[in-house]
Amino acid sequence: MDSFNLLKNNKYIYSYIYLILAICGAVFTSISNFNFALDYGPGFDINKFISLANANPAAESISRDLLISASAFFLWIVNESRKLQMRNMWLIYLGTFLVAFAFSAPLFLFLRERRLIEIEKS
Repeated sequence: MDSFNLLKNNKYIYSYIYLILAICGAVFTSISNFNFALDYGPGFDINKFISLANANPAAESISRDLLISASAFFLWIVNESRKLQMRNMWLIYLGTFLVAFAFSAPLFLFLRERRLIEIEKS
């Protein structure tokens, strides 16, 4: 129970957890994408990537799960960032498509948490 109160009372801890997750999301997906490029030729063949992401029912399930959940979460990100008048949202939008959703979603949560702290202080 004490650890729950620590997290509840220290909003900065959540923001740093989100930041660590964003870094992990960028690093781990980049490693996988780099390995894909090494295994399947120079560059990044998006058609081959999509084909492999749907190569079997398990991969297809994960791909569809990510597509649907990321789409819903992305719509929420756009709406929430407008409500909170967040700055630097271009990082999130660009990061979603150039890095990975596993990077941009926790980065958004980091920026959102920091914005809520900022609003609370004013």
